[in-house]
Amino acid sequence: MTQALTARRIGILGGTFDPVHIGHLRSALEVAELMQLDELRLLPNARPPHRDTPQVTPQSRLAMVRSAVANAPQLSVDARELTRDKPSYTIDTLESLRAELAPEDQLFLVLGWDAFCGLPGWHRWEELLQHCHILVLQRPDADVEPPFELRNLLAARSQSDPTAMSGPAGHISFVWQTPLAVSATQIRQLLASGKSVRFLVPDAVLAYIEAHDLYRASN
Repeated sequence: MTQALTARRIGILGGTFDPVHIGHLRSALEVAELMQLDELRLLPNARPPHRDTPQVTPQSRLAMVRSAVANAPQLSVDARELTRDKPSYTIDTLESLRAELAPEDQLFLVLGWDAFCGLPGWHRWEELLQHCHILVLQRPDADVEPPFELRNLLAARSQSDPTAMSGPAGHISFVWQTPLAVSATQIRQLLASGKSVRFLVPDAVLAYIEAHDLYRASN
């Protein structure tokens, strides 16, 4: 019983964050509060295997994420993927994190619905639940069926109440969210055309973008 009381609850939300925006941050904060996490770490990808290469450098993306969470006590930044000279495989990150945590600590991998549906294409994806629980962010109006490979997994491992997941790893649950209608692609397009992205990104991120002249058409 003593171990259960001292177990930490850590969430991780990965992404290219090119750039980080209010949609990322609002989702992260809502999950941190719902799950009563000790911290939720934003984890910038270096070379995401399933995404296009980010437009700006890892150093700039890391600096923007750090500035974005500077005044959010529940949110932090984990830069471990940026130090690896290979693709950012989530299983490697989870193994690395687990090596630093106590056995009883709970680790929650936060994924969007699209990323979750793409899991069968991930490196060693069948091993993910050995190291973490998975929290899937899903819109209330989403009606897309998960791929066949995930249906048995969901039948065996899903839990209806995300706050009731026990143990350090092994379960899947859904967190219903109404996402903000903002995307990094939209922000890059606005900046490339010389338009303002104020209120789509935190002021500190906007200041960094402007100071370093990022995402302009000439870059």
